[in-house]
Amino acid sequence: MQIHVVRPGQSLFGISQAFGVPLNTLAEANEISLQQSLVVGQALVIPIQGSYYWVQPGDSLYLIGRRFGLTAQRLAQMNGLDINRPLQVGLRLYIPPRPKRRAEVNAYVEPRGEVMSPGLVEASRNAAPYLTYLAPFSFRINRDGTLQAPPLDNLREIAQQNNVTLMMVVTNLEGDQFSPELGQIILTNEQVQTTLLNNIIETARRLNFRDIHFDIEHLREEDREAYNRFLRRAADRIHGEGYLISTALAPKTSAEQTGEWYTAHDYRAHGEIVDFVVIMTYEWGYSGGPPMPVSPIGPVRRVLEYAITEMPASKIMMGQNLYGYDWTLPYEPGGRFARALSPQAAIALARERNVAIQYDYTAQAPYFRYQDDEGNSHIVWFEDARSIQAKFDLLKELNLRGISYWKLGLSFPQNWLLIEDNFNVVKR
Repeated sequence: MQIHVVRPGQSLFGISQAFGVPLNTLAEANEISLQQSLVVGQALVIPIQGSYYWVQPGDSLYLIGRRFGLTAQRLAQMNGLDINRPLQVGLRLYIPPRPKRRAEVNAYVEPRGEVMSPGLVEASRNAAPYLTYLAPFSFRINRDGTLQAPPLDNLREIAQQNNVTLMMVVTNLEGDQFSPELGQIILTNEQVQTTLLNNIIETARRLNFRDIHFDIEHLREEDREAYNRFLRRAADRIHGEGYLISTALAPKTSAEQTGEWYTAHDYRAHGEIVDFVVIMTYEWGYSGGPPMPVSPIGPVRRVLEYAITEMPASKIMMGQNLYGYDWTLPYEPGGRFARALSPQAAIALARERNVAIQYDYTAQAPYFRYQDDEGNSHIVWFEDARSIQAKFDLLKELNLRGISYWKLGLSFPQNWLLIEDNFNVVKR
């Protein structure tokens, strides 16, 4: 698979000719209409086995091979070249695909209302071949230990058809907010816990959930040990039924990090108790905050590097956003919230406003600026093929278990093609 960044004057037809890929195949891979113009700076995936590299001044077979993990001899052999002759600038070299590694992939899906929208059902169906887990969000805990289920529609059928494990996401949400009061009741009232665990097991049996995933957030700092005790009790019950248990964790960078979202999430204890964790490595840039990338690679790396000092890397799922935000400038705290949008919608907006997409190589994130019809300035940070490949490279470098997406329903076709190119997705 090749990632190509559109340059001024390029067309879809010209790019298809350069890479030897049929025009319709290239358009379908990137969900582009043949009638649409390309956006300068737009990242396309080129659906080929391996990739191409064009020789630059100063290149040699040795230097190019080292860049792609190949010997000069292997590179010369693949391209029918004499290893002793200098390379011609502009020569196109074929780079064979790298070996894939196994990885687990999860995606949350969040229905709103009493039924799941057709769009969310279709997004779940399209993503399922690339998933290990599918996680309807969420089963809300009531204060008496009963559960309020989300609409599931035919998610069970989709999971079964694609050999996907259904993840039962259990939360302390009340009125669309994580409730520390509800959290304390769950963690300190043994009778409520018993009722809750009985209901979880009964629901998992009835609906064929095989992973129980606790996303208990915004807990009181003093409830840290109570949460650990609850998870130990839950793990005994859940493992006794033959199910997996997992948790969602806030993105911490040290054991000493405190705060209402962090203190009660004990990385070392979770690593010992549960089968795996999802670390929510996103929302540095968020709707109510100042403009910045949603998941800049530096902060993501720092969280994950800390995490692997507290638990095995094989238990860690890296969290990843499938969206970006459009901020109105100037940003004012407490002012207008940023608007969420999908990567495909961001590209469409850049096309509509006739602006080029830029790329921040430090954050490994694309962005652009534009003016709306009222003359307001905006900045959009989002994800593209380059930024997601940077996360995949980090996942492989740290030897993590896999990646977990928040959330389906936001169009990002390049992501799924790159998953297929980088990983053999585990099916349980």
